[in-house]
Amino acid sequence: MGHTYADTYAASLSDPEQFWLDAAGAIDWSHAPTRALDGASRPFYRWFPDGVMNTCHNALDRHVEAGRGEQPALIYDSPVADERMRYSYAELTSEVARFASALAGLGVGKGDRVVIYMPMVPQVAIAMLACARLGAVHSVVFGGFGAKELAARIADAEPTVLVCASCGIEPSRVVEYKPIVDDAMAAVATPPRHVVVFQRKQARATMTERDIDWGELMAGSEPADCVDVAATDPLYVLYTSGTTGNPRGWSGTTVATRWR
Repeated sequence: MGHTYADTYAASLSDPEQFWLDAAGAIDWSHAPTRALDGASRPFYRWFPDGVMNTCHNALDRHVEAGRGEQPALIYDSPVADERMRYSYAELTSEVARFASALAGLGVGKGDRVVIYMPMVPQVAIAMLACARLGAVHSVVFGGFGAKELAARIADAEPTVLVCASCGIEPSRVVEYKPIVDDAMAAVATPPRHVVVFQRKQARATMTERDIDWGELMAGSEPADCVDVAATDPLYVLYTSGTTGNPRGWSGTTVATRWR
């Protein structure tokens, strides 16, 4: 007979350190943690401080290795774009690994930041997971934000690369993203060196010397392996809306979040 909720809850109270170490066993680790929580710098706690792993491996590769490669991993069904796509775990792993290699070729490495300014298309998930595969830190910016809001987040995150789509699609209009990106880049003292543009058929972007076409970049890209990172290393940065002041960054690690 399995444990009841009451049993599980009691165990979490009686020995929280062991409880959370046991829970961490559900994750694939390159180096399994021997400690659950480091409270030496309270209130800035650190979860699994000596653990080493990769989030992308846990999201994708482990399922392929377990024989579930042909099962659906991502289903895209957009009524506004009238598009439908389905990725198996094996297909999505391949796309992510190739885009990770492409980002690495643009100078993105462990700890570097990548800003992602895209609508809800599969390439958003591919870009996020590719960053995680490299140990890079992604920051997703809502596609409804204008140039000023995008520029503020670029200036704070200081990304090596910005990834965008040529447009977003709303029920009553098509919103071109590239002019917004160009205006934001012009407003930043130190813009990223490269902009990767995913071209959509509803509105293709005009490219500059700094811009790189997603499809062309992927065409010659070989898969990249996962990079080991500490459980306490940053995974992403999300910003508050900034309606009451400057946007504040919320940095997330594999197992916790904290204000920047």
